[in-house]
Amino acid sequence: MYTARTFGRFALVAAMLLLAACSTTPAAEPEATLAPQQSQEQAQTSPTSSPEASAAPEESADPTAPAEPEEGMPPTALEAAATVMKALKNSDMESLAAWVHPDKGVRFSPYAYVDPKKDLVFTREKLEGVMKDNTKYEWREFAGSGELIKLTFAEYFKQFVYDADFAGDAEIALNKGLGQGTTVNNINEVYPKETHDFVEYHIDGIDPSVEGMDWRSLRLVFEKMGEDRALVGIVHDQWTP
Repeated sequence: MYTARTFGRFALVAAMLLLAACSTTPAAEPEATLAPQQSQEQAQTSPTSSPEASAAPEESADPTAPAEPEEGMPPTALEAAATVMKALKNSDMESLAAWVHPDKGVRFSPYAYVDPKKDLVFTREKLEGVMKDNTKYEWREFAGSGELIKLTFAEYFKQFVYDADFAGDAEIALNKGLGQGTTVNNINEVYPKETHDFVEYHIDGIDPSVEGMDWRSLRLVFEKMGEDRALVGIVHDQWTP
């Protein structure tokens, strides 16, 4: 038989159990432990940290782009030619003038045969503003007709210097002639191999219908000055009758 004292004990135990149940901390939710991992995964796949994004600049580099001289190092003939060709493509006479021989200037030859007596020579200072010069210069004679080539520098430049996309479409060779026409090529007589290098840019043809009779070459001649090089000749060549 239960007494009042027994009921009191039961009540006390029940109260203690209820109090203990109310004070228990709930279990942590799974999302709380996943959040740092999700954040890390998001960082790994973000554009700024992904391997693909970091490789993008290297992948976008043009492997066919011409080499340019490394800063602080003397340029090779091919590196010098690439820089000069870039200046010619952009009609940048100031950049071109910086490569010209400081004393001898640069000689312009309209055809493969270099004529030291008739070919015009321009100094650095003259080149810088020559595109705006309206003077009609005499540049020897046209091949075939024999008529006098009388053009401003800008007109000559379009017809006998950068008259094709040499920077983009040409085959390039060092100290080797690629284009061969009826005009005698005497480049190594005027510019001896011992003291000069030339880089030829050659395009086989522009219009397929003429079967190669519109080929073009541009030869950039550099004089060796110790470890440096200076531009002394720009020789244009093309198919001639």
